[in-house]
Amino acid sequence: MFLGDGMSVPTLAAARTLLGQNQGRTGEESQLSFEDFPTVGLAKTYCVNHQIADSACTATAYLCGVKNNYGTIGVTAAVPRRDCAASLVKANQVASIAEWALQDDRDVGIVTTTRITHASPAGAFAKIANRNWESDYDVLDEDRDPTLCRDIAHQLVHSYPANRFKVILGGGRKKFLPHTMYDEEGTQGDRTDGLNLIEEWEANKASQNVTYKYVWNREQLMNVSQSPPEYLLGLFEGNHMKYHLDANNETEPTLTELTEIAIRSLSRNENGFFLFVESGRIDHGHHDNLVHKALDETIHLHLAVQRATELLSEEDSLIVVTADHSHVMAINGYTPRGSSILGRSNEVGDDGIPYMTISYTNGPGARGHVNGSRVDVTADDDFGSNAWMTHAEVPLEDETHGGDDVAVFARGPHHALFTGLYEQSRIPHLMGYAACIGPGLHYCNATSTMRSSIFLIFSLYLLNTLFRRR
Repeated sequence: MFLGDGMSVPTLAAARTLLGQNQGRTGEESQLSFEDFPTVGLAKTYCVNHQIADSACTATAYLCGVKNNYGTIGVTAAVPRRDCAASLVKANQVASIAEWALQDDRDVGIVTTTRITHASPAGAFAKIANRNWESDYDVLDEDRDPTLCRDIAHQLVHSYPANRFKVILGGGRKKFLPHTMYDEEGTQGDRTDGLNLIEEWEANKASQNVTYKYVWNREQLMNVSQSPPEYLLGLFEGNHMKYHLDANNETEPTLTELTEIAIRSLSRNENGFFLFVESGRIDHGHHDNLVHKALDETIHLHLAVQRATELLSEEDSLIVVTADHSHVMAINGYTPRGSSILGRSNEVGDDGIPYMTISYTNGPGARGHVNGSRVDVTADDDFGSNAWMTHAEVPLEDETHGGDDVAVFARGPHHALFTGLYEQSRIPHLMGYAACIGPGLHYCNATSTMRSSIFLIFSLYLLNTLFRRR
């Protein structure tokens, strides 16, 4: 499963256009790799208690198959946000598709460009009442007991199912290190319990007598890429990984490189595997009205999916690409074909002031009016730079998510299951059906079940005929 965090349908349209324009074409006719998949559907993203979702309740939906409350992960809607006690009740906890895969002796990996403890990847393993409880400090900060309500980083290292994940690649070193320690690049740790969870992960693997490796930069990752250990942990930043436009590509791996190494590692299991890959900083770009960065991150998801399709056979590997929620980015005006998707419209407002082809309903890019009139954002000193914030209407510190449906693209066995409009929580069940893992009916037993049903119906028909004759 590939996830573009915040990858709304307008984001797809803008990103494909930017992709084409980067290649010297008009752009609108271009296609992202997964837009060529044979099946496309739409998923409804709301939470149980929120009309517009966050990345926590949606992760529980598309990874665990259950809708729940805003801000909670891996638990049912019986758990209100921040209710530690309710989250500890086993009946309130739900299993993810990653757990279903492990239970069938398959391997599991998670890859993200955010902190590995962030909401989306945490949906594969965490059971927690607040997505923000990534370290014990975060739990203490809200007056909860971190020895009862274990933080997400602790769960990743010490709790099932994450302690059996073969590949873990992303950012967020600070959530694993004590606050008295600085990581390899000078980021201070968050933890107040004195634990170095990276060392504890290494000690755990050593005690199991398995091969393992912790890496923190691209060179170390490339050194093990051809012959990965059984267990691989890579944390490439103290916080989130850098936007690709800002990253030092000598030290920080790309999403495509992370994806390829994960696939090569997990493919060694003859029973198969489940891999979750997130391009998480699409979302962050949108929140800051940094549309160039959001679209560039979408293009890098396109590249990662493209590489996966080259490595995995369409005959036996199901690939699903989707988003968790949308954003309030709009493509507007009547700009001529081939105009820069990141540029201004060829028209002006009724006030005679230019506006952008892409703008946001809200966010930090909102500019105050001067003498009752809009300002000309194209006159900004940094206009057109990667760090320029495009126009937003309502001033907010962070742009909000949107409530519209998100696209689901599928390729591989039983891809046709993903067509139509459905609840987001159906996605892992469809994947489980195709892969023959998890609860409910599977493709593997559907045929025999159908035969049994036909036999039963035929038998009842014969009995009914006999009794009628009597």
